[in-house]
Amino acid sequence: MAVEGFFIDWDGNARSTSDPGGGYLCEADTVARYVAIMTKSGALMHEGTYYKTLADIEKAGIKASLVPGSHPWGSKAEGF
Repeated sequence: MAVEGFFIDWDGNARSTSDPGGGYLCEADTVARYVAIMTKSGALMHEGTYYKTLADIEKAGIKASLVPGSHPWGSKAEGF
């Protein structure tokens, strides 16, 4: 289940748990502050820390730009 919040992707971008992009789905555990980013078939692609707000990311000392779900994950050089 996608809980509204944010996480940092493997390129250092902030992404919304409700629109992670790449055809991926998010499951968030707000108590454990954990986000699992998975393919539609259930394969785990990335794990991240759950942040309720963008301000919480800043408070953690992380400088990350919020990108929309249409922003690609990875690059061609990485095989994506």
